[in-house]
Amino acid sequence: MNINKFRPKPFKDKPNPMKVKSKNRYHQGFFKPNHPEKYKGDPTQIFARSSWEISFMLQLDSNPDVIEWGSEVTVLNYISPIDNRQHRYYTDFTYKKKENGKIVNYLIEIKPKAKCSPPKTQKNITKSYIYNVQEWGVNSAKWEAAKAYCLSKGWVFQILNEEHLGIDKKGWGKVI
Repeated sequence: MNINKFRPKPFKDKPNPMKVKSKNRYHQGFFKPNHPEKYKGDPTQIFARSSWEISFMLQLDSNPDVIEWGSEVTVLNYISPIDNRQHRYYTDFTYKKKENGKIVNYLIEIKPKAKCSPPKTQKNITKSYIYNVQEWGVNSAKWEAAKAYCLSKGWVFQILNEEHLGIDKKGWGKVI
């Protein structure tokens, strides 16, 4: 597999290199922003869990309308439908952006499109199907908690997938 196809295209202000861990199939590593003053938290400890997150981090870092952003800084409680217990949900991204003279706060989750809808019912109940149903239940509970949190604060909650990020045959896109 060619790892270069997962590397983001350069932006005008050239993002700094990352330390990449490639022991598994995901492109992971520490992200070094060009504008650390915009990052909410320790800018030396920004960890990207996928190439999709790297792409989004580059967009947040390089967009002049983004005032502040953070990765896994917002923690929400939710009840898992699997064990009916409370768990913690670390949302992928939080950011503030100037839009039409106003400041809008966003809470972002990045997920593959296939994980954004319930699995199709199957005649044969396999381990894989059970796992996908459970994963859908947990994700739904997390997203309901995120929607309620955003509604209470006047924020916007979005789930972004490969189409929103412009990933796949189209290359790297622009979301924000």
